[in-house]
Amino acid sequence: MSTKTKRTVLLLGAGVVLIALTLPKIITSGNPGTRSNNPALSRDQQMDVRTVVVRAEKLGGKVTAVGTVLSNEEVDVRSQVSGQIERISFKEGARVKKGNVLVKINDDELQAQLLRAESRLAIAEQQAARQRQLFEKKFVSEEEYNSAMNELNVVRADAQLIKAQVEKTEIRAPFDGTIGLRFVSEGSYVSPAIVITTLQDNSRMKIDFTIPEKYAAEVKVGDGITFRVQTRPEQFEAKIYSMDARINQTTRTLRLRALTSNPKGLLLPGSFATIEVILNERSALTIPTYALIPELKGHRVFVYRHGIAESQSVEIGTRAEERVEITKGLSDGDTLIISAILQLRPGAAVRPQMDRQAGAQ
Repeated sequence: MSTKTKRTVLLLGAGVVLIALTLPKIITSGNPGTRSNNPALSRDQQMDVRTVVVRAEKLGGKVTAVGTVLSNEEVDVRSQVSGQIERISFKEGARVKKGNVLVKINDDELQAQLLRAESRLAIAEQQAARQRQLFEKKFVSEEEYNSAMNELNVVRADAQLIKAQVEKTEIRAPFDGTIGLRFVSEGSYVSPAIVITTLQDNSRMKIDFTIPEKYAAEVKVGDGITFRVQTRPEQFEAKIYSMDARINQTTRTLRLRALTSNPKGLLLPGSFATIEVILNERSALTIPTYALIPELKGHRVFVYRHGIAESQSVEIGTRAEERVEITKGLSDGDTLIISAILQLRPGAAVRPQMDRQAGAQ
C-alpha cells in the first residue's frame, strides 16, 4: 500500500472517531427533556397549593360546659326540739316572708317549766333586794349578799333557757321564699332528724359549673355566660360572681358560680344546664382547623418559604369549630399552606396561590 493510500485511511478513521464523540452531545442538545437544569422542567414539577398569610386577630372565644341550676337560697325545714306538731301554718308551694311561723310544736310542758322558773325568779329577786338593803346597813356580811345575787343569776339563766326552748317550738321562715312539699301532718311527732318541708328562694338562681384548667386565667368575676335548660326553649344570661380558690386535683377543673334573675320563675332548681362561657377578648394567631396535621406528640403545619414547603411543629390553644389558636410555632406574616397538606413532603417545590377567603375568616 502506497504512502498516499495510508494517509487517506488514517484521515477517514480519525473522522469516524470524531463523529462518534460529537454525536451524543448533538443529540442531547436537540432534546430539551434530557437537560436536568432546564427551567421549564422545574416549573412543571412544582405543586400548586393554596396559601394564606397568618395574621394576629382579636379572639374572644367561648368554652362550652355543663352545670346545674341551683336556688339562690335553699334549706330543709326541721324542728330544733322534739315534740308533737300542734299547728301547720303554711301551704305547699306558697310564698312566705322571713319570720313567718311555719309550724308550731306543742309546748305545754315547757310552759309549765317556764311558769315555775318565773316564780322562782320573782322570789330570788326579792331575796336579793332584801340582802342588798341589809348589806348597805351592815346587818349582813358581803358573803351573804353575794350568795343571794348568785342565786338570782342562776334562776334568771334557767328562766331564759326555758324561754329559748319555748321559742324553738315555733319554726319560722329564715328568709323570703317558696315552700316545697310537706312531709308531716298535724299531730306528727317530730325530731331534729325529720324534714318537715323545704324552703327555697328562687327569685335569683345560681348556675354551678366547671371549666378546664387551661381556661382558668381567661375568666374572672363579672364575666358573662349564656346557658340553656331542657325545660325552656329560650337562652338565658348570667354573670360569674364567685370562683373556687383552687384547681380540683382529680379533674383538673375550676369550679365557678354565676347568678341570674328569675322573676317569672321560669328556671327550676336542679335543672341540667348547657353553658357557654365568654372568654376575655385578646390578640392571637389563628389558622383554619383543616390546615393542622395531628401527630403522636403534637401538631404540625406546612409553611411556604423560598419556593418550598417546610414542616413546622406548632402548639395550639383555644379551638373553635373552624379556627384554632396557635400559641407557638408560627409568627405574624408566615405563609401557611392550606391545601394538599397530606400529599406534601418537607422540601417539596410548591407554587403558592393566595386564598383570600380562608385568610379572612
